[in-house]
Amino acid sequence: MNLPTSVGWPARLRALLPARADLVALGRHPRRDLLAGLTVAIVALPLALGFGISSGLGAEAGLATAVVAGAVAAFFGGSALQVSGPTGAMTVVLVPIMHEHGASGVLTVGVLAGLLLIALALARAGRYMALVPAPVVEGFTLGIACVIGLQQIPAALGVPAADADKVTVVAWLAVRDFAAHPSWWPPAIAVGVAAFMLAGARRRPTMPFSLIAVAAATAAAELTGLDVARIGQLPAGLPAPSLSFLEVNTLASLIAPAVAVAALAGLESLLSATVADGMSVSHRHDPDRELLGQGLANLAAPLFGGVPATGAIARTAVNVRAGARSRLAAVAHAAILCLIVYTASGLVAKIPLAALAGVLLATAVRMIEAGSVKAMLASTRGDALVLVLTALATLALDLVQAVILGLLVAGVLALRAIARQVRLEAMPLRPDLPGDHTDEEHALLAEHIVAYRLDGPLFFAAAHRFLLQLSEVADVSVVILRMSRVTTIDASGALVLADAIDRLQRRGIAVYVSGIRDGHHQPLRALGVITRLDQAGHVLASTPHAIAAARDHLQHTGVLAVPPSDTMPGMPAR
Repeated sequence: MNLPTSVGWPARLRALLPARADLVALGRHPRRDLLAGLTVAIVALPLALGFGISSGLGAEAGLATAVVAGAVAAFFGGSALQVSGPTGAMTVVLVPIMHEHGASGVLTVGVLAGLLLIALALARAGRYMALVPAPVVEGFTLGIACVIGLQQIPAALGVPAADADKVTVVAWLAVRDFAAHPSWWPPAIAVGVAAFMLAGARRRPTMPFSLIAVAAATAAAELTGLDVARIGQLPAGLPAPSLSFLEVNTLASLIAPAVAVAALAGLESLLSATVADGMSVSHRHDPDRELLGQGLANLAAPLFGGVPATGAIARTAVNVRAGARSRLAAVAHAAILCLIVYTASGLVAKIPLAALAGVLLATAVRMIEAGSVKAMLASTRGDALVLVLTALATLALDLVQAVILGLLVAGVLALRAIARQVRLEAMPLRPDLPGDHTDEEHALLAEHIVAYRLDGPLFFAAAHRFLLQLSEVADVSVVILRMSRVTTIDASGALVLADAIDRLQRRGIAVYVSGIRDGHHQPLRALGVITRLDQAGHVLASTPHAIAAARDHLQHTGVLAVPPSDTMPGMPAR
């Protein structure tokens, strides 16, 4: 919603809150929405458990996030089809926070991230999230998938996870411990669950194969009495709202992680909402309202012990495919999960950790769009470089640093491509000369006047090359710079232009400028580039006028002979 810039934040906030139309839409297709909500809840249950455990706060934190954040984001968010909750990408960011600051640090980061998201919504920053280049998105998605897969190695092998920051180190130590004392049931369960999910999803994408596989693995483990690690006893319900997460000793050290969580929550949520738009016929999300919904969700979830949340692409896609038409589907998904928390916590406690590891391994595999990655790698060398660097940085550093690196490299490559569009071409004089001239006159003028046409943007990335080219001009008396095709000019470009003009003049070459666009006069005059030229009458509206003025200059300096009549015919401006 476009508001005048003078409107204050209270009015902006009111514009982002749910309207009466949103409430009316809840009752239009209740049956389809409730069935879609049930389908999504079945799919979301093992994912919420798995991501809660992967974050380090436990399965109950994942369930609390899916229930609380899912309901709040569904009601206040900018997409009627979005489903929010714990995600693998967010888990990647939370693990080092948990390792360094503990559970209270994670909860506090969630609150700070929520406040940042609300501020971004009020600043109407949602539209700018769409400017992230596709290779960066593909790269960090690929990197996230690899990190999620590596995070599951300890549980899939049935060994305790080592206390280390880097997921690659944790995976390697888990493999070493497994090799020392192998137990084949956990990997068999993990591989079986993952294979069942991947094979089933190809045939029936809307079927809850993850829940079926986890239920089967749990039943098999119970009936055979397998000695495998389980989730363990869960609280019989959501905890009462608490402010204990604010007891972190210092908040300063959590600002950077909070910015990372907010950036990821905003980016992934808007990406997921865009996917939902593409899957529906006429639905379009409001990016600023979506940021507000995610901000409120991340404020609410930590009150109940939940981890930071974001829009979930996989669950949103299931929601749309299941026939969701309004926010009621996502609200129903949260309500059904809440019912499971209160009524079936005993059954959930018996789920083998290896089964959840299999679910997340399959999820990581399905995150990778092999066709899209292959196409991006084959597109251009720049796109391939950005994708690979972002993916590797996600593994070696963290997600936000990876995205920043990807954006920087993509920006440098884009500037390089734009800079290459700048051309400095020598133009023939004959078509531009006014009046009738003999071949001898044309040849004589061509010996003393050279006209160059500048094409494209003249800015800092291209200015140096322009200066080098223009500095090579030799053996002429006049240089005409035709600037009608300069698309943009910045301070660096203007200063380089001034330097080039000054160098030519110091060599005794007169410089004329023609065709400056209206919007370019101000920076050129403000930086003194054309002030002296303008005073000397060397700034002309068109090239024919510049050539005529240059011809007069050559005649007055004695380079050309003065014709019998110095009256110039009228020349139409070009």
